[in-house]
Amino acid sequence: MSESIVAKKGSFPVDVEEGKTYFWCACGRSKSQPFCDGSHKDFGMSPEKWVAPATKTAFFCGCKKSGRAPLCDGTHSKI
Repeated sequence: MSESIVAKKGSFPVDVEEGKTYFWCACGRSKSQPFCDGSHKDFGMSPEKWVAPATKTAFFCGCKKSGRAPLCDGTHSKI
């Protein structure tokens, strides 16, 4: 299994809809950041399923190292 790569040293703010399912790119290789486009298939990784708890702006992790994945926790400031 490969290690994830940093897609962005920061978060991806996205307006999400309550109850809608999103698939966050965990590998960092997707061209549709922060969401999965299937690029992980060659690297033995899988996206993370996340259901929006409310309609709001969510801040998805771009560095792929967050302890609160798929959401940003500021870890990017330490890499």
